[in-house]
Amino acid sequence: MRAIVFDGPNRIALREVPAPEILHPADALVRVALAGICGTDLHVVAGHFTGVEPGAVVGHEFTGDVIAVGAGITGIKVGDHVVASDFTACGHCHWCGRGDHWECPERSFFGTGAAFGPPISGAQAEIVRVPNADTTLARIPAGVSDEAAILVADNLATGWAAIERARLEPGESVAVVGGGAVGQLASLSAQAAGAGAVIVIEPSETRRAFARAHGALAVAPAEARDLINRLTDGDGADVVIEAVGAAPTLTSALGLVRRRGRVISVGAHADANYPLPLARCFADEITLSFAIGDAIRLRQRLFGLIRSGVLDPTVVVQARVALEETPEAYQRLRDQQILKAVINVSIETARK
Repeated sequence: MRAIVFDGPNRIALREVPAPEILHPADALVRVALAGICGTDLHVVAGHFTGVEPGAVVGHEFTGDVIAVGAGITGIKVGDHVVASDFTACGHCHWCGRGDHWECPERSFFGTGAAFGPPISGAQAEIVRVPNADTTLARIPAGVSDEAAILVADNLATGWAAIERARLEPGESVAVVGGGAVGQLASLSAQAAGAGAVIVIEPSETRRAFARAHGALAVAPAEARDLINRLTDGDGADVVIEAVGAAPTLTSALGLVRRRGRVISVGAHADANYPLPLARCFADEITLSFAIGDAIRLRQRLFGLIRSGVLDPTVVVQARVALEETPEAYQRLRDQQILKAVINVSIETARK
């Protein structure tokens, strides 16, 4: 089968690789319809995560049709049209029972090497093996497109997780540091949850214009403090969401929040150390949290918001490509020419 593989630091390639097989009774095989390209994939290709060897299939977002199931599968059947969470979970341990699937001891994250659990082959391929498929997969309901579902699998779940973790109250001000796909979806989630002013802080004017067109205020980083001061009488934002995953943007977020405010980081951080401004955090009673989108817990709620028209995550999809065009799409995402790309992995489309 064909797949997009890691070909060394900052390189990917389309290759023929062996098709996966059922290895365990809880496995399923999915023939991929759409796969996503995410900012986390840029971290993988840049070599920021451990255990990604040359030849490893990348990607962690996908929809498709179930073509085989293991003997232990009870909820998913061959022929189901499904979306996967970007990570796997067993569904029956203590953590899964709490709804904290990310903490599951059987967690694996598709296409990211050993950074978040045992390595598992990625989603930018014609067929994907899905462990713990009864938990990891969900049928895509009527009224939800594949593009919307693929965003529920990661980017929208992450944006919503930030709002959930912040315990956002109606009317509160929200600043979002970073205007990529996750930041824009965090902005839309905040608006859907009843926020007051929502400010997207982003150096790219194109991305600022996108945020303005979709209900937010938008400002360059150098001007963020002045705008937030004007909107909050100098207090600072009630909630600041850091959606980049870098030390400088986390520092910026901590500088924009009010006393007793909440900073939620949903960026994929790779740094082992960070100089937290402890004195200010203590004196001003700032809450700092990190959140990872849990599509397994959130997807039915997000499906409902999409079907009702409250949220349309597909607005961030700005490129639709075939497998052969994927390396170029990665470059466009890296150069911030697009917010989000989806790959049509179907054999017919890709071979036209």
